[in-house]
Amino acid sequence: METGLEIRVRGQVQGVGFRPFVWQLAQEFGLRGEVFNDAEGVLIRVAGGELTAFQAALTARAPALSRIDAAEARDWAFATAPETFTIAPSRGEGAETRVTPDAATCPDCLAEIRGAGRRRGYAFTNCTQCGPRFTILRQLPYDRARTTMADFPMCPACRAEYDTPADRRFHAQPIACPDCGPRLWLEREGAELPGDPVAGAADLLAQGAILAVKGLGGFHLACDAGNAAAVDRLRARKRRPAKPFALMARAADLAGFCAPTPADLARLGDPAAPIVLVPGTGALPETVAPGMRDLGVMLPCTPLHHLLLDAVGRPLVMTSGNLSGAPQVIGNDEARAKLGAFADAFLMHDRDIARRLDDSVERADPPMVLRRARGRVPGTLPLPAGFEEAPQVLALGGQMKSAICLVKGGQALLSHHLGDLDEALTWEEFLTAIADYGRLFGHRPVRVACDAHPGYRATQHARTLGLPVVEVQHHHAHLAACLGENGWPRDGGPVAGIVLDGTGYGPDGTVWGGELLLGDYRAVERVGHLAPAPLPGGDAAAREPWRNLLVRLDAAGLADVADRMLPDAPRAALRAAVRAGLNAPASSSAGRLFDAVAAALGLCPGGQSYEGEAAMRLEALAGDLPADRPYAFDGLDPAPVIRAVVADFDAGCPKPLIAARFHAGLARAFADPAKALVESGRARAVALSGGCFQNARLLSEVRFCLRSVKMLIHRETPANDGGLALGQALVAASGKLPQMESG
Repeated sequence: METGLEIRVRGQVQGVGFRPFVWQLAQEFGLRGEVFNDAEGVLIRVAGGELTAFQAALTARAPALSRIDAAEARDWAFATAPETFTIAPSRGEGAETRVTPDAATCPDCLAEIRGAGRRRGYAFTNCTQCGPRFTILRQLPYDRARTTMADFPMCPACRAEYDTPADRRFHAQPIACPDCGPRLWLEREGAELPGDPVAGAADLLAQGAILAVKGLGGFHLACDAGNAAAVDRLRARKRRPAKPFALMARAADLAGFCAPTPADLARLGDPAAPIVLVPGTGALPETVAPGMRDLGVMLPCTPLHHLLLDAVGRPLVMTSGNLSGAPQVIGNDEARAKLGAFADAFLMHDRDIARRLDDSVERADPPMVLRRARGRVPGTLPLPAGFEEAPQVLALGGQMKSAICLVKGGQALLSHHLGDLDEALTWEEFLTAIADYGRLFGHRPVRVACDAHPGYRATQHARTLGLPVVEVQHHHAHLAACLGENGWPRDGGPVAGIVLDGTGYGPDGTVWGGELLLGDYRAVERVGHLAPAPLPGGDAAAREPWRNLLVRLDAAGLADVADRMLPDAPRAALRAAVRAGLNAPASSSAGRLFDAVAAALGLCPGGQSYEGEAAMRLEALAGDLPADRPYAFDGLDPAPVIRAVVADFDAGCPKPLIAARFHAGLARAFADPAKALVESGRARAVALSGGCFQNARLLSEVRFCLRSVKMLIHRETPANDGGLALGQALVAASGKLPQMESG
């Protein structure tokens, strides 16, 4: 019997070349034993050689895509002394480990597809440092037989690479080549076109065609971004009149249409390959991103996209392959049925997509994640101190920008972006995601968390699961999500929370959205809020900004101005409904205040074609223009601001300066009382959350006002409702039913 060590490695250690890395270290340090994947991560049993040096190198030199949470060693006695070091077959089902997100093509593989070897021009080239992971995974542990690559038996050449420990494709589960892997083709009107599919696709794009391109997490719709007619045609077909389109371009082509900073370039080049908001230069047609200052840009993320962009030689619109609001299409037959009316041709392949993932959307400065999806999920977040014994919780999020969250083993897994649950197909995807994540990660929740709004579909579903339900007020969940991402301890003390968004159900029966809270995971107090105004027409007020302008003008004593600015609006009918309390709930929404100011400046006069359009146009209008004097609120009453906006507008003040003054005034109105809570000792920090903090101008203004106090912001999880489930899960896991005091 020989003694050595057993080392349990936990974290993101499957699908990143960790076992071959361990094998190479074992050779270097003269060790014998074995390494294998199992449900908890990677297990190493080793004897002989330089054990201490091996342990140090294990964490110091781990593969770039790995994330080690713990490497726990204990003595181990071998029944039979090992003669060599081997990579053993995976053992066990289920998952206590983390799954690696999909990763963009690495430099070695990129050089290979552009080189002269057997993978020249091959669209599915990958290795242990890049390629599909989560989008092909059907079951853990992560092995080829449990992925959608199981249908492609390896050829002898690929098998030799897969079995050679010194090769960078040693145990790369998606390994493939033209002889044995997935196949690419170009299809039009149900028939496969002859010739090179990439060259054929590039020719069609150059002619102004719209192509459906099968990617990692679903199909994209692509067209030449410099061809205004093609972009307009795509808008008409997709029924997306104004929402900005994402772009894909090679790094060398970026300077031709945008002005990325070093921080932008770093984020663009991240293995997650997200869409990054980058300042545009005006070189592309306005129809690509109407009214926007920034463009959503991503680099090619797969060999297929690299080959296509090389062949086209210009930026492409690359937007989700779906009808606006519906989930992204992932199957070939599904694409033919649902995208046939949009696409002139299909660039397809025969590797199945195990789960649909949109592209992540991010900003580099200030750093933020607007949509958490491909390349970021299923990465987990460690729970803060005090949550070590947290039970397994399932949190179901909200109605818009839906995402779910699973708490297990000291980690929180926030799912990918699912969408608006009012959409029937998104609802089906929501139910699928609950089952999929639960099965994949062996999750067995003992309680379920949801929003307190009784009309949300997720809330109604929570009550059908047969588990104790914790209903969490919307803005409390936003605050808790920000605390959790920043590792704020469970007993870290109260914080002041500035939570600004569109709408959230308030315990007093009104619609909240411009809130100053004081509290923690277990309880919060509403210490301040924007002066409420009615939402005339209910949900219609979120679609038509002029409605919010009407009520804010009336509240500011400017009814005559409303009559002048909105001559064609049904003012009398809406005012009568407001007086009678008919479909006009009171709301403190910051989002609707943005809409009112945007409408005063003539933005979106026909209504918003997508959520947040008016506020985004107002932000773009303000740009980086300094505000010479912030508009002054009366406490948190915006009536003086509305009067100042009208006065400046009538005086001919430039609209960008009005927009800048509004952003600066709103920031100061909330930052000053929040800062006072910290300075008085009632709060220990200020947390910023809610969808309005996707607005980079507003976030920067608030951060400047709070520069002298401790501040918590979102960086890795969305400040919008995409992060709501994380906060719900933490409140539910905090050990006490949440309390909300209305002030």
